[in-house]
Amino acid sequence: MIKWTFTAKNDLEKIGDYIKRDSLYYSVKVLKDILEKSKILDKFPNIGRVVPEINNQNTRELIIYSYRMIYKVSGRDVEILTLVHNKRNFQLDNKQHDRSKRQTR
Repeated sequence: MIKWTFTAKNDLEKIGDYIKRDSLYYSVKVLKDILEKSKILDKFPNIGRVVPEINNQNTRELIIYSYRMIYKVSGRDVEILTLVHNKRNFQLDNKQHDRSKRQTR
């Protein structure tokens, strides 16, 4: 099952709003592609690489256009944690990171 955190939903909305300033067409396309890519995780949760900044086998990422979709795998469940532009520094907030660490023990 795929779940989106509030943060990830908010990130998706911000991405759409930002792209929409230049092109409604590409805004819709990018958001659709991100959502479609997230659906792949339901069947293939480990398809993404381990996030190098975290180095936790359960915290992974997919690269979609210029964005990193950071997600956590718990058995067959996948939680989309955040979407980050490739040029931005990435840090998972402590609460999400601690929760990811606890579930791998």
